[in-house]
Parts: sequence; C-alpha cells; structure tokens
Amino acid sequence: MKTLPAVDVVIVGGGWAGLLMAKELGVRTALSVVVLERGGATKTADYADDMDEVDYAIRLHMMQDASKETATLRHNHSERALPLRQFACFQPGTGVGGTGEHWAGVSPRALPDCFEILSSTTKKYGKARLPEDHSMQDWGVTYDEMEPYYAGAEAMMGISGKAGNLRGQRMEGGNIFEGWRSAEYPTPPTKIPYYPHLFREATRSLGYHPHPIPSATISQAYTNPDGVSRPGCTYCGYCERFGCMIGAKAQPSNTLLPVIERHKNVSIRTGAEVRRIVHEKTGQLGQAKGVQYRNAAGEEFFQPAALVFLSSWTLNNTRLLLLSGAGDAYDPATGKGTIGKNLTHQVTFAAAMAFFKQPLNRFMGSGAAGIRVSDLDGDLLDHSTLPFLRGGFFSAESLTSRPIGNFGIVPPSVKATWGAEWKKASVDYYDRTAKIGFSGEHLAYRGNCMDLDPTYRDHCGDPLLRLTLDWHDNERQMAKFMSAKALEMARAMGATEVSPAGELRNYDTRIYQSTHLQGGTIMGASPEQSVVNPFLQHWQFSNLFVLGGSTFPQNPAVNCTLTILALTLRSADAVVNRYLKNPGALA
Repeated sequence: MKTLPAVDVVIVGGGWAGLLMAKELGVRTALSVVVLERGGATKTADYADDMDEVDYAIRLHMMQDASKETATLRHNHSERALPLRQFACFQPGTGVGGTGEHWAGVSPRALPDCFEILSSTTKKYGKARLPEDHSMQDWGVTYDEMEPYYAGAEAMMGISGKAGNLRGQRMEGGNIFEGWRSAEYPTPPTKIPYYPHLFREATRSLGYHPHPIPSATISQAYTNPDGVSRPGCTYCGYCERFGCMIGAKAQPSNTLLPVIERHKNVSIRTGAEVRRIVHEKTGQLGQAKGVQYRNAAGEEFFQPAALVFLSSWTLNNTRLLLLSGAGDAYDPATGKGTIGKNLTHQVTFAAAMAFFKQPLNRFMGSGAAGIRVSDLDGDLLDHSTLPFLRGGFFSAESLTSRPIGNFGIVPPSVKATWGAEWKKASVDYYDRTAKIGFSGEHLAYRGNCMDLDPTYRDHCGDPLLRLTLDWHDNERQMAKFMSAKALEMARAMGATEVSPAGELRNYDTRIYQSTHLQGGTIMGASPEQSVVNPFLQHWQFSNLFVLGGSTFPQNPAVNCTLTILALTLRSADAVVNRYLKNPGALA
C-alpha cells in the first residue's frame, strides 16, 4: 500500500453533502481538501443526449452497480438475509454528484416537531401511546436552530416555491403548516400542469390547503449567492433518473462544482473506492488518521488527513464505519451500541390510481412540478383516537409518465391482462391515468437496523451490509387511513374509475419506495444513543464527521435532500468557526 502526502481534509463521497462541505472549506479556509469519489466525473454537457428512457429510467444508467456491491435484506432477525440482485425499492447513484444528479428536485423542509419527535409525542400522548418496540429519539437540534441553514440551502439551489409561514405570518397559497421561514423562496413556484391543477381544485373543495411543491428545478433564471447562474425549467419531463440537460435542476455538478473549480486548494479524485477509515483509539476516544482506498486499477493507497468527512449514501456511510470498527456496532438484543441503529425508509405508495375521460398531458412537467396537501403531515391531525401516530402528505405530480414505464396501467373495468383488449386499453389510458401519491413518516424501531452480513461479500472480499427492515402496525394503519382519504380526493377530481391502494404488508424490495433510506449513523444529544453529536461530529473521534441521511434518527415524511444540505451547512459553520480554532469535541 502506498502512503500519499498528507492533506488537511479528506472527504469520502462526492455527492451533495461531500461537495457542499468541500465548497464551504475551499471558499472559507486555506485548507488542502481532497474529495474521493469512486464513480466518474460528470458535467452538464454529459446530459445533452441522455433523454433515453430505456437506458436511464429502465436500465438505470446512473445508478450504483449491484453486481459489484449490493446489500442483503431480511424482514426479521430469525430470517437469513438474501442479496438484492438489483436496486428496485431504492436507487443509489454513483459518480461525482451521486444521487443528487438524478433526483427529482423536490425540496421541502421538515416540520418543526420532527426534530423533537420523542419529546413532543410523549408530552402530548404519554409514553404508553408509543409503539412498544420503538426507538424514536430527538435529533439534538431544533427547527429554530436549523432555519437559517434551510434558508441558505434554498438560496444556493434557488428553490422555487411559495411561503406559507413567513416570519410567523400565514401566507395564502403556500404551505400554511410549514415551520416559520425568514424569507420568501428565492424563485416563484413552477408552472402547475393540468393534472396537479385538477388535484388542487378538488382538494381545496374538500377543505384541504393545497400548495405548490418546493422545487430545485427552478421556474426562472437565477443567480445564487456564489455567483452561479442557471436557466429556468423547460418542463421536458426528464428529471428523476436523468441529469438535467440545461442545468435548470440544481445538481452538485452545476451548483457546487463551478465554485469548487475556482479554488485550487480543493481537488477531486474519481475512481477512488474507500475501504477503511484508518484510526487510533485509546479507551473510548481516538483520532482518525486518514482513509485507505483502492483506485480503478486495483492499487491500494493510504491518504493521511487531519480531518475526515464521511459523506457517502446512507448504506455506504454505515457500512464503512462498521468495516473500519470506528465506533460500537448496534446490538438490537441488548440495545447497546449505535452504528447501524434506526434504519428507516420513507413510507411511499400510490394511495389511489385515478382514471379519467380526458387526456392529462402528464408527459410534460418536471420532477417537482405539482401540488401537495400537507394537512395530515406530522402531528397536524389529532391522533388521540387513531390507531397510529404521525402522518404524511399527498401529492399530484407530472412525474415518471413516460411511455415505456407508464404503459399497461388499466382501470378495474378492464378484465383482460394480455392480448388485443388489454393492449387497446393500455394505449387508451396511457395519458388518462394518474396516481395520488402518499409519503409518510417511518418511525424508528429497535429491530430495524443494519450490520455486516456473515455470508455475502463484495468484489473486494469485504462483507456486504445486511438490512433488517419491515413495516410495523403503525405504518400499516397509517397507510389504510390515508388510502381512504385518497379515494375521496380522486372522486372529487372527477375520476371515472379509481383503483385503491392494496394493504401495506411486508417491506417489498421489488417496488420502488424512494431512495430516502435514513439512519445507521444517527445524530443525538448523547453518545449512548447516537453516533454523532448535533454538529455531525463522531462522539469517539473528534476529527471525524459524518454527513448525510444516515444521521437522521428517523424518517420524516418529506424528502430528505434539503435537510441534509442544511445540516451540512450547520456542520461546516461549526468546523470553520469553532473546531479549526480549537480542535476537539464540539458538544
């Protein structure tokens, strides 16, 4: 193994969180920063001819290769886990920019009580109301502390939307249930396509408060505080699973790289697969010394560094800490240890499939051009007499309505499942079919966790990550309740037929949920319950920080990217303003 010259900072993973931290340190300090990314380089020009549904949306051109590294999964601890041969229920990206290159651009803030979920729920309903096997916990940070960093992340990406709570004043047309915001969105809402327009009018007639989805695919030309300019959206319909060919969608490659490239103290090495964090430990405390990685030719290197940031995707962050022995692995039987704890996945499904007489033109739009109803999110609905806690939101979007992936959905009145009748109905209903989507919170449970698989290994010979994950009665009861609400909405829209959602049974790896898996390296107020402190600093290694969704103690209903970026900005402030002046524990 070759030892390289030492650098001040090494960052593992070149996605949203890693490149944002690299940008902040590159701009605000003179530190030498190296970003290690195992995938290849990307730039906006690479997406000029990527509107190929088969290659990108079906064959998943931009995703991690499951034949080289995957995970295993089981529903409970008595089962043997089996490898996921393809990524279907979630789709991790690869290359510079990571999942931030192929995301849909949906960018809401989490509700204020999400950050204090255990204390707020217990205060309102009592401990006896909590699920018996829960492992919910507060984040160690409040919404008020997060607000300026949410605003900073929105300004960086130019988020398009409409405020619903501006400095405590409710604003008509926005999400009136959101936490207070210090400023209006940087750009106005995107255009609202026809189907979301129908949804808005119908839900408003039912007494709900529909609002535009906050979007990182911006509605008009915008220049952010770093001087990076991007054009407005052209509503081509190729967002999620695709890179934006004009740069209207905020991606690390078009938002962060232009700034990083202006600073010679930051470099990015591609084809660098990090296998271990190298560290020394005395008792309960230690120091990270750098990382061991392998290049595309199979050569091994040790990169010494004074500061190490782990910023890959949720599963990869957790696996690397476990492989490195950097902390104590979680044991669900005893409740001791923290690495691998609180695996959660956003509860996302088609709450109702609606069929209409008229065409809906759903092939036009963007990944976040649509309408949401947030009236039943979080604890906005009183759960005193309901068989579940927490909630989620409904949405109508012009999303994933391309001809290959969307073909073959027919109403219940069509009994044929193949042949001429089915084909004709599939063509007729292609543009007259739409779903009312629901995304709900996933509470943390003691048994839902991650560890190293004792049987299966990757192409380097390292153990795969094993996921133990299933839905519980709380999620199943929530899904049942919300599906009934979606049927009312679909009928109010004038749908001629409606297919209700089926029951939420076991966690199904064949059906796409979202790529919003959280947990494993969770944050919190004490080392007994969390891996990192509220500034994302490892409790046991003061010069090791962990960034990304793996630090979420449980899964809010909303999409996670904006919260990841806000937490990263908060961590960067703590590093620059406090740690570099006096290295050591920040909490």
